[in-house]
Amino acid sequence: MLFSLFSEPMTFLFFVVALLVAITVHEFAHAWAGVMQGDPTAKLMGRLTLNPLVHLDFLGTLMIFLVGFGWGKPVPYDPRHVRDGRTSEAVIALAGPLSNIITAFIFALPARIYLATTGVLPEGLIFQFFATVATLNIILAAFNLLPIPPLDGSKILYLVISKFTSRPLDLRHFEQIGPFLILSLVVLGRLFGVSIVWRLIEPLVAAIQWLVGATFF
Repeated sequence: MLFSLFSEPMTFLFFVVALLVAITVHEFAHAWAGVMQGDPTAKLMGRLTLNPLVHLDFLGTLMIFLVGFGWGKPVPYDPRHVRDGRTSEAVIALAGPLSNIITAFIFALPARIYLATTGVLPEGLIFQFFATVATLNIILAAFNLLPIPPLDGSKILYLVISKFTSRPLDLRHFEQIGPFLILSLVVLGRLFGVSIVWRLIEPLVAAIQWLVGATFF
């Protein structure tokens, strides 16, 4: 993926800028939601900012170029400070993907308006850039909704499970093996010549595309 991007300079530029937008919006939303839920940790650590350099994770960014998905630097929060326990944690987690969905909607809107008023698909560099930003935000949202730690979907899964059990959940072991599970899916996909991760998120991607009106991208 990295080499194909380098072969098209404008596409590569759009990809990099769109990537910065998607990751920055995602991590800022986590930080903002944490503060709104009563935890000042992210703000005290300088994460309540739209400066992309603060939110980039080297390995996570490299993985995006190499295998097509990755992550930003996780935004910290202290569960002892949030107001509503697991519910607040789920709100903080959901804020990231939701911010990407909203961003995708905003950047897909001009093309939707153009298509609705002219009856033809928009062309030109500006619409190509808008499509790249919308698409990357959709993919990042879908990937992070997977219920595998440390992805945001796992926090939402914890909330659902906690509603059906009377015992406190001890998920530390699951948290530790989550990243290895994601890496294993990548490796297995390479071995079998199919992107397992993409197959997992493809239905989510399609659903979000429909939701934000970007199915024609």
